[in-house]
Amino acid sequence: MRAPSRRLLGALVVLATLSLTATACGSDDPDAGSGGATGPKDIAAALDKGGKVTVWAWEPTLKKVAADFEKKYPQVDVELVNAGTGDKQYTALQNAIAAGSGAPDIAQIEYYALGQFSIAKSVEDLSPYGAQEYSTTFTPGPWNAVSEDKAVHALPMDSGPMAFFYNKKVFDKHGIKVPTTWDEYAEAARTLHKSDPKVFITNDTGDAGATTSLIWQAGGRPYKTDGTNVTVNFDDEGTTKYTTTRQKLLDEKLLAPISSWNDAWYKGLADGSIATLSIGAWMPANLSSGVAAASGDWRVAPLPQWTKGEKASAENGGSSLAVPKAARNKELAYAFTEFATTGPGARTRVAEGAFPATRAELESKAFLDTEFPYFGGQQANRIFAESARNVGEDWSYLPFQVYANSIFNDTVGKAYVSPTTLTEGLKSWQDASVKYGNDQGFTVNK
Repeated sequence: MRAPSRRLLGALVVLATLSLTATACGSDDPDAGSGGATGPKDIAAALDKGGKVTVWAWEPTLKKVAADFEKKYPQVDVELVNAGTGDKQYTALQNAIAAGSGAPDIAQIEYYALGQFSIAKSVEDLSPYGAQEYSTTFTPGPWNAVSEDKAVHALPMDSGPMAFFYNKKVFDKHGIKVPTTWDEYAEAARTLHKSDPKVFITNDTGDAGATTSLIWQAGGRPYKTDGTNVTVNFDDEGTTKYTTTRQKLLDEKLLAPISSWNDAWYKGLADGSIATLSIGAWMPANLSSGVAAASGDWRVAPLPQWTKGEKASAENGGSSLAVPKAARNKELAYAFTEFATTGPGARTRVAEGAFPATRAELESKAFLDTEFPYFGGQQANRIFAESARNVGEDWSYLPFQVYANSIFNDTVGKAYVSPTTLTEGLKSWQDASVKYGNDQGFTVNK
């Protein structure tokens, strides 16, 4: 990920510093969300009165959701604004918050980035609006990402439970069985590359999100956050499992030195020279559109396991809808957020191609029985749904994860282009993250 602008980092420093002595948001009122000061009665009244709600989001399925919402509530005008994806939007949002004007009523925020807004108290705690009632509505990974104690900082919009995508045509040609463990995966990598030096098990040039997701699946928990007290420690057993196996693949040059999401990557996925991907369940749409020539060649399987017989999984990607503290129409904003992420909105977004974060959609017969022509008619959603149920619930990101990810290539990335090992690279990443956090006023340990 590209480094955030100096203005973004500066705004984050100011906002975070202002909140360092504040207590965590959360409602102690047992009647909150049940007709209290900001409960359903107020939301219903706001919907009757109407008004304008501005939504900053890049997710295309929200267009249909907004139209449906306006049809149901004709007094409400939903304005969708694409203020940029990822850190581009976060820069704009932080700038608007710091300036005290221009912030939207709702903002799409990825799970890994939500912490920098919640720690700065710049997003509403949605518990008083009734959000806590959805604690069992969403799958464990997304709900854990948006909630903290009694506070709910956003509502999950989608999710990215991980799965193993593999080119069956390539596997069959070289007599490779689908690996069920990462040790078997390493053996498959060796067999493939020995059979055809142009074929690699996968590509990897270093990616913060992919690395932390696989560490998560391995049981690693390098980040711990308790208010402004933060721990960054990549010495745990789960991280060691990941680095031991991944380092062997790097040392034996079994990973294609190709970055993801460029022309060379799409070409490799199409011609079979990149034979697998371990990635989020949102990937099918990208394969169908970007690798159409390989339709019918690919299949989906559960992630290989670090310990044989286990079913551990992790999230890779996904985002939420949050209501900034600076929102002008908070009741209307919550109403749309609720509509877009649960019930009708969730069903609409899944129909439009999004991957659900709600248990109801993941467990519906229509969803589970969907056949994917791209995967030879396979009912791939069954694998994705099982993965979602097996995501470890106790993962957390740093409250400055956007910055940490921006320096990944300067630290861990060296392991892909020099004699630096992954362990050494992670230690460098850890040290740089600790220094940055302490410089911003957090108390960071390692």
